[in-house]
Amino acid sequence: MSRNYRSIAFTEPVLEAQGQYGSRAANNRTDRHRSGPGQPGLGPVDGTGTAADTEAVETDGLDRIKDALGRAERDFIAERDGFYLATVASSGWPYVQFRGGPPGFVTAPDEHTLAWADFRGNRQYISTGNVAHDPRVSIIFLDYARQVRLKVFGVATINDVRDQGPQSSAYAVPGYRAIIEREVRVEVKAFDWNCPQHITPRYTAEEVGSVLRPLQQRVETLQAENDRLRGQVASFQSASGAHSTRPRQLQEDQ
Repeated sequence: MSRNYRSIAFTEPVLEAQGQYGSRAANNRTDRHRSGPGQPGLGPVDGTGTAADTEAVETDGLDRIKDALGRAERDFIAERDGFYLATVASSGWPYVQFRGGPPGFVTAPDEHTLAWADFRGNRQYISTGNVAHDPRVSIIFLDYARQVRLKVFGVATINDVRDQGPQSSAYAVPGYRAIIEREVRVEVKAFDWNCPQHITPRYTAEEVGSVLRPLQQRVETLQAENDRLRGQVASFQSASGAHSTRPRQLQEDQ
């Protein structure tokens, strides 16, 4: 958990729920352990375990919240081929959309930024419109095979690149044929590595292929060896049959 994650996620109703279900003390211990001394987060915890600066989550205070992505987070994100993006509509309804592409289509240009080319989809533009209303977003990156999950809070900005050509974006992926309509940049505010429980392992065709490829090669080698041995047996049986046929013929002639 990054130092400012608590300020954004642990609102008063959340703290009340933690108290109701008996997890507030454990969350406080985890927060102190991860933050460590000398790291002044924007949501310090007082003696009772309540958030002392929850107003930092308001839009006018977003510039005061910023946590740096470490190398582990940036490398993890660079390996992903998709993520879940949550936005909020002007009606107050939350909206979650899957964004996919080739591995590495999401980049981390620096320790405070995520960026990607936004490909044309079903053309409803719900996430785009929501960000125009409220730039706050939440992102979840998942590695199903290893049961690892990274949650990110950030502020998004969208740059329309429709008039610059289909592959003119700085975030275009070479060889990936998709129409790029926008560039999205997210200023990271906080993040947390989430519990791996209840993540059902799933594997991409590429991941399955990397495991099966050596087995397939082994099967092909064994098949070739089996064919060679079968050929030797057939040759031996043919030769043996030729030798045993002559005496029978002689007996029949007699």
